[in-house]
Amino acid sequence: MPNNEPTHAQAQLQLQLYDLRREAKLRQAREWFFQSYFADSLEESNHLTPVGSQENAYLRMLVSYWEQACALLNYGLLHEDLFFETTGEFYGVWDRLRKVVPAMREQFRYPSMLAQMEKAAQRYEEWTNKRAPGHLERMGQFREQMRAAATKR
Repeated sequence: MPNNEPTHAQAQLQLQLYDLRREAKLRQAREWFFQSYFADSLEESNHLTPVGSQENAYLRMLVSYWEQACALLNYGLLHEDLFFETTGEFYGVWDRLRKVVPAMREQFRYPSMLAQMEKAAQRYEEWTNKRAPGHLERMGQFREQMRAAATKR
């Protein structure tokens, strides 16, 4: 039976990802995204993140960070259980983008845009539903509360 414990190298890489997540500009991008990015269509997304705006830069920074982290996971360089147990933020990003991604893929003629995050999110859903049934639904309710609070500002 293979050892399912994280290797030292996997743990080190995960800690490096965490350290990168603490970079000041990425922290600002994360804060903006979770407070302000609520889009159900490409048009809404473009309105929230006009080309050349700080918000557009924030979105690109955050999405590229998580796409890269998920690629490391999907290629087996990160330990899946360790990643999922300690890194749910990527799923929150994917959850907010999932309605917009198909149109983005079409607009940019890039069918695999954010495919790494999508693939990791699908596995995370299965993983979470086995360990904490109802958690993802509750997080969806929380997201909608955050959306309602953001529209009041």
